[in-house]
Amino acid sequence: MDSDLILKMVFNIVGGLGIFLLGMKYMSEGLQTVSGPALRKLISAVTNNKFLAITVGTVVTCIVQSSSVTTVMVVGFVNSGIMTLSQSIGVIIGANVGTTITGWILVLKIGKYGLPILGVASFLFLFSKKEKIRYTALSIMGIGMIFFGLEIMKNGVSFIKEIPEFNELFHSIDGTTYTGVMWAAFIGTIATVIVQSSSATLGITIALASKGVITFDAAAALVLGLNIGTTITAYLASLGTGSNAKRAAYFHVLFNIIGTLWLFPVFFIYVKFALGLGGWVSGLLHVEYGVVAKIASVHTLFNICNTVIFFPFIQIMTSFLIKVVPEKSSKKTSDRKYLTHLDFHMFDSSFAALEQSKFEIGKMDEKVSLMFSNLKTFIDKPDSSEDVVKEIFDQEDILDHVQIEITTFLTDILGEAIAHDIVTEAQVQLRMADEYESVSDEITAILKLHLRLKEFEIKFSDEQVNELLEIHDNVVNFYNFIHTKFSKSHSRFMDKANDQSQLITKQIRELRSKHWARLSGNKVDPMISTTYMDIANAYRRSNEHLINVAEALCGFKRL
Repeated sequence: MDSDLILKMVFNIVGGLGIFLLGMKYMSEGLQTVSGPALRKLISAVTNNKFLAITVGTVVTCIVQSSSVTTVMVVGFVNSGIMTLSQSIGVIIGANVGTTITGWILVLKIGKYGLPILGVASFLFLFSKKEKIRYTALSIMGIGMIFFGLEIMKNGVSFIKEIPEFNELFHSIDGTTYTGVMWAAFIGTIATVIVQSSSATLGITIALASKGVITFDAAAALVLGLNIGTTITAYLASLGTGSNAKRAAYFHVLFNIIGTLWLFPVFFIYVKFALGLGGWVSGLLHVEYGVVAKIASVHTLFNICNTVIFFPFIQIMTSFLIKVVPEKSSKKTSDRKYLTHLDFHMFDSSFAALEQSKFEIGKMDEKVSLMFSNLKTFIDKPDSSEDVVKEIFDQEDILDHVQIEITTFLTDILGEAIAHDIVTEAQVQLRMADEYESVSDEITAILKLHLRLKEFEIKFSDEQVNELLEIHDNVVNFYNFIHTKFSKSHSRFMDKANDQSQLITKQIRELRSKHWARLSGNKVDPMISTTYMDIANAYRRSNEHLINVAEALCGFKRL
């Protein structure tokens, strides 16, 4: 056995595969950055409409160029509550269809132009100052690397024919018998599990078939296996998640395994049909119907057939998974490591990671609103509100920990190489999380001041209670204004927010003056006096934090 020949083969295959995978990564990152806003709209458009969910999954995967990224994203969204299980199933089915676009990209006869494409795009990426151009160049650079890497792999596998032992080994992969098809599918599964990329396995398969190392039938059988192997990524992402996220990952596994099993008995008929359909598609696209197009046809038809077969049973599969994967028993908050459902491994898709953190910040917003409501309940009925008091303290403690988790999550995102828009949005979200937590601190501080009076059996006068309730209501109204008005109309939002905030500040100053005038005419308990002013000041600080939230929202929407 010629050791030099083996080294050349290994170096070419490993080097080509590395360049191919890096190209896939760069293309995905570039396309995600350029198409980020559109992708977010697509994901937010997912409803319980099955057609729409499948369409979204297909389009998103065509853009991110990885069904693994899409399914991991979906698992994370289901875990955090952004998506329901039935919605996620539709998106996962669509992701399987979308991933077939990779094969058709490779059908393009531009392999020999991979290196010049890579070179030209690299210059644009390095020397352009406009971010959109840079990331467009990054995606083109990725395409160049994909074709260049594939050409290197083809050169590497061509050496296999010159090494009898390896040539014999690869020829043992047979796609002409049922046993051979199952063995080839098994090999495809294991190879995809190892590299965790069906696109990489597809590239290797195409390289082997293009050089005649394996037959087309063997390549078609390998494609069946890579569809099973690609489910490992989503399964790994589901470890340690909630029940619904596990169900979504298990559906991905079941979809591809069942889809492969039913195909075995009719494999040879299916391949003939795929070849006929592929020839017709190639004619429409005006591309050569060679081995690459044939493999792409087999891969595409496999996922389209499974989509058609599974579509009527989406609801049945949802019910089945709910029964098979029971809900986790609830644990006490103190026993949980994380209070959020942020996926700390979802950094392959920064826009998807930000969708998660945005969702968690929305839940912080809801908790602050509840704390305001509970505080008013306590002020109205201080002697019958023990549960309300406990709930306010519990919510404040939760928000403290949630803010830490969101800050850690967003800081990790900012540590990645991401676009300026993503950086800006992450910074805005950091600010909002901090402001919501600060408002919760002020609400708790107000509660503690009321509790201190209650402990010493001292009460505000009815006039003082009404004054503080008026401030409370005005601050809450401002809080509601920020969220409802901004979501409906951004026109002159910040001007209106500043006007309302200044009115609250003016009201607090007037109450302070009124309070000092009251002190000069009547003898007031010193604790009443200081507590009254401390509460008023806490509302003033809450008002300041809320105007910061308004500014953050404006920064997020770029008014």
